[in-house]
Amino acid sequence: MQALKHQTQILRTLQARSEFLAVHATKKKWVSHGLIIQVKDQNHDHIGIGYTVTKRTEKSAVKRNRIKRRLRAVAAEILPSHAKIGCDYVLIGRPLTRIRPYEELKSDLLWCLKKMGYARDVK
Repeated sequence: MQALKHQTQILRTLQARSEFLAVHATKKKWVSHGLIIQVKDQNHDHIGIGYTVTKRTEKSAVKRNRIKRRLRAVAAEILPSHAKIGCDYVLIGRPLTRIRPYEELKSDLLWCLKKMGYARDVK
């Protein structure tokens, strides 16, 4: 299932370092095999999303970029329809993110949202 254009319009990319640090400071995170998610409650009408992959995760820039592309694809498909609106999310890549099957990455993200209590009821 692909995310539709009107669904992805509620996603806003976090760009400033201060936004990432604010999400990190809340200490709300969940770790799965394929990714780590951090969340901060905000009071706005969109979903803020940021992506991080460190050199410690993968030395090669090409492989780090592939991990980020996979995280972007999973977030675009899952977050607009399943995540609570009004929150900022930071997805952090792990070494398994690059080779984990796409369907498992999607289930990892859904699982993390449910465990943290940030999943919306989808009808």
